[in-house]
Amino acid sequence: MSRLERAVGPVGAVLGGIAVVGFAFLAAAAATAVVFARRVVTPEPPREDDVRIERVDLVAGEVVLSGTDEIRMPGRYGLWFERDSGYARIGDVLDDDGHRVRRVLEGVDFGRLERAHRGRISGWFHLGPWEVAGDYENVAVPTPLGPAPAWFVPGADASGSPSADWVIGVHGRGARRAEALRAVAPARDAGWSSLVVSYRNDGDAPHSEDRRYGLGGTEWEDVVAAVRFARERGARRIVLMGWSMGGAIVLQAVLRAAEVRERLAGVILESPAVDWPDILRFQGRALGLPAELGGAVARVLSAPIAGSLTGLAAPIDLESLDAVARADELEVPILLMHSEDDGFVPIDGSRRLAEVRPDLVRFEVFERASHTKQWNQDPERWTRLIRDWLAER
Repeated sequence: MSRLERAVGPVGAVLGGIAVVGFAFLAAAAATAVVFARRVVTPEPPREDDVRIERVDLVAGEVVLSGTDEIRMPGRYGLWFERDSGYARIGDVLDDDGHRVRRVLEGVDFGRLERAHRGRISGWFHLGPWEVAGDYENVAVPTPLGPAPAWFVPGADASGSPSADWVIGVHGRGARRAEALRAVAPARDAGWSSLVVSYRNDGDAPHSEDRRYGLGGTEWEDVVAAVRFARERGARRIVLMGWSMGGAIVLQAVLRAAEVRERLAGVILESPAVDWPDILRFQGRALGLPAELGGAVARVLSAPIAGSLTGLAAPIDLESLDAVARADELEVPILLMHSEDDGFVPIDGSRRLAEVRPDLVRFEVFERASHTKQWNQDPERWTRLIRDWLAER
């Protein structure tokens, strides 16, 4: 064996080892991207109880909690406890020692809170339309996948007649239609009726064949069906309102369906998912993953083999879901609300949308409202914004 051959032997072994490590790293990164992508499009089971219930005083109307940062957020919230077997409502923070937070206990709807040990905070607060309106109707919207349950709350116009102006509320990812009930009161005050809808794979409406979220790329058809239902029931003008992924769904319905635009008077968006690649990068960083992984997740969702990797019936064209890139196609006024500290959907996408269409977008920035909790944190401002904006229409 020559001297060169003897030298190459160890070097080749080292290089081979590096190649193996590099391949293993890339394989691990690819596997992580696939797991993350599958998680994004798979409807989630109920959240884990991540709040400890330290003490309950039903007589004094107080509860002491510890656990996540959510327990110290200002405002009014729901408190599901013991794996959703009970529900209570909490109000203002009374005391915070840095570990435990004492809050107002507004009431217990069901369950034995005094015996509970763990729970989770919910921004929904309202459980049904009976809490926000004396008159409502259970209806079913005929969607391409079958009847989807919805709540209709009639409003009255200036003459006292049933209002032909409708707000259609679309909840966010992992939530249900109760999330949209908070908008019913300001809509009625402004003389608008409300249709609070469900959509495919949300736990209320029919499932799609793949039982996966389309991030707005499939669910928009159910909003078109809701608009059609409203028109058949006499709606003259329509405002679409969406929370989080519901905002993406609303925007896709506006951009893709001419029959939606025909009677559209405006759009209201709260914490909307405007730019999915940006959201995926943000969420990846929040989990401590490399920044590049968000881009890899986006590529997995858009790839021709997305179905075999994530269970999707078809790849998701994330570029077509970019509302900023298609902002020149928007034609109606938009009320856009987002919180600076949103830890799930970053505010950047909303800022860009407001910047490219300042002629249409009224951009209202909140602080310390987290994700889709603007009403919880500052109900007076949130309610006033929606009521006055609708009245202007």
